Order: sequence, then C-alpha cells, then structure tokens
Amino acid sequence: MTEVPRGTRPLPAKLRVDIDAELLELALTHRSYAYEHGGIPHNERLEFLGDSVLGQAVTVMLFTTHPDLDEGELAKRRASVVSTVALAEVARGIDLGSHLLLGRGEEQTGGRDKDSILADTMEAVIGATYLSAGPEAATELVLRLTKPLLADPERYGAAMDPKTSLQELAARVGSTPPQYSVEASGPDHDRRFTATVVVGDVTMIGNGSSKKTAEMAAALSAWRLINERA
Repeated sequence: MTEVPRGTRPLPAKLRVDIDAELLELALTHRSYAYEHGGIPHNERLEFLGDSVLGQAVTVMLFTTHPDLDEGELAKRRASVVSTVALAEVARGIDLGSHLLLGRGEEQTGGRDKDSILADTMEAVIGATYLSAGPEAATELVLRLTKPLLADPERYGAAMDPKTSLQELAARVGSTPPQYSVEASGPDHDRRFTATVVVGDVTMIGNGSSKKTAEMAAALSAWRLINERA
C-alpha cells in the first residue's frame, strides 16, 4: 500500500464518512500525476462510478420530495446540481483542491482550482465512498453535500446557465451588461482557459478546460456576488 498523502488525512473528517485509505488516495490522483509517476492508476474509473451514484441519488431525492414537479422541472433541477460548475462549488466547500495529487503542469496552471478537475475528483470521491462504505453512505454524502444547492431555488437557473442568469440579473439591478475576456494557456492537447467577466464594479475570474466552461465559472461567481448584494 502506498503512503496516503499528508493532505488527505483531514478529508474523511470533512466528509464525515470512513473511506479506505487506498481508495481515497486513488480518488484524489489526477491522470497528470499518474503519468508522471510511471503510469500508476488514476481516478477516472472511480469518477465514472461516482457520476452514476451522484445522478441516482439526486434523481431519487427530487422525485420523492417534489411530487408536484413535472419531468422537465425535475430534469432542470437535477442538471443544476450535477453540473461541473455546481460540483466544483461543492468541492471548494470542503477544500478538496488542497488534497489533490496533480502533475507538475497542472500544479503550475492552477489545477487545484479548476472546475473540471474539482468536479471530476468530487465524483471520484463519491465513487470511493460507495465502494468503501456502501450505497447508503454514498447517497447520504451526496445529499448532504448538495443540500445547499437544492435548498436555494434561485440558484437552479444560475447553476445551469450562469451567463444568461448574470445578464438578466445585471439588467434587473441596473448594472452594465457583462463583458468577457478569455486567455488560453498550455499545449494544444491540454488547453486551459481563464475567463474574466466585468459587470459594473464587479470583476470575477473563472477557469476551465474550455472557453465556455471558464466563462460559466466566472459568470456564476459574479452572479453569486451581485445576487448577495441585491
């Protein structure tokens, strides 16, 4: 068994669930780290499992607790919770980025705060929880971590379509329309994007593996701040 990275030790306490140390280490191992260490296993298989566990837990919860909602509204709410932007926010809430095992390139380009990496790792942690503690514990973890998102109906539209929601909010509060700028970095096969959005006196930055994802991350951060002020 490999030594569990020092940064992972407090994570089970944050998650409030017992996870096998080797599975937790695997869940936190990004492919960039794996490739730099002789092709050791990485977290993408656990991510695949966690994605299914996440989707089922949220779907069943929404179906059973909202008998008045039709299929379209249920799908909208589910999408807002399982989106990359929303999962990245959940991951930041438990400081997941500080526990990641990343390759040098990802480390140097801000991988610990990239929405795509955080969201994928969050799914891998859910998968590891499922294998370690069982389906009930994994479902409980999903619902506990996503509860703040589900409890705030105003967030559904914003999490699904942050750019449109930000534009509508800016108009509602009498602010200038959002203006975006995007910078790209990294090799062609692994481009990373940093988007900046300016709305009135608010300037926010978002990162992503595509221009769209980066702009969405920046827009959601700006929407959140302006919404809180309003």
